[in-house]
Amino acid sequence: MNLAEIGRFVEAAEYEAEALRLAEPTHHAFTLGLAHMSGAVLYLVKGDWEKARFLSERASAIMRAGNVVVLLSRAVALSAWALAQLGEASEALNRLGEGKHLLERQVARIPGLLGRVYQALAHASLLLGQLDEARSLGNRVVESFAAQPGFVAHALHLLGNIASHPDRFDAEGAEGNYRKALALAEPRGMRPLVAHCHLGLGKLYQRTGKREQAQEHLTTATTMYREMGMTYWVEKTEAEMKKIAR
Repeated sequence: MNLAEIGRFVEAAEYEAEALRLAEPTHHAFTLGLAHMSGAVLYLVKGDWEKARFLSERASAIMRAGNVVVLLSRAVALSAWALAQLGEASEALNRLGEGKHLLERQVARIPGLLGRVYQALAHASLLLGQLDEARSLGNRVVESFAAQPGFVAHALHLLGNIASHPDRFDAEGAEGNYRKALALAEPRGMRPLVAHCHLGLGKLYQRTGKREQAQEHLTTATTMYREMGMTYWVEKTEAEMKKIAR
């Protein structure tokens, strides 16, 4: 998961494969579920939604069968995010509802371990059009996880995306959140998130008529995504570049 956050996906995949190889023979729900869930995080960060869905759904099933309550909320939240990215709205909504319910049961007991849950549920909520819920979850991370600045950086980027949404458009708020996210992500080497912030700024500047700034940020994002092998995001950014060229 750490290697994924800094964009070293080839190395991360090697550890994922090794973790699964070691976990499978144990038939131990916590061990096996954690291995699958960690792989799901890797592919969500990279943008490989099908692999993320398979691993998060498998992790959820293993943890339910083994009654591994402490990790189930995280696996379900990751599944909601992956399903939402794939456009499977009905199943994503089911997972989102379950994830919120599990989160409410755990937040008083293990608040410091729930940053990933909030992050995944917020992304799923945004993708499913639940903007107020997404913003509430993002603000909760910013307010409650100061000791975990990586999660705060992700939340600020998400809040930038919400402020960029046509139904909530706030150019100043979006830019401010993207800039704050960059300030946290860059010194920590969180290259996928840095690229996402540049994409967000590029789309924002394009929308507000600042073509030169838009070109600069989109070029940076495209270069970074390509270097990290984030194919899905390369295609997204190249599509935005074509809009500027029209």
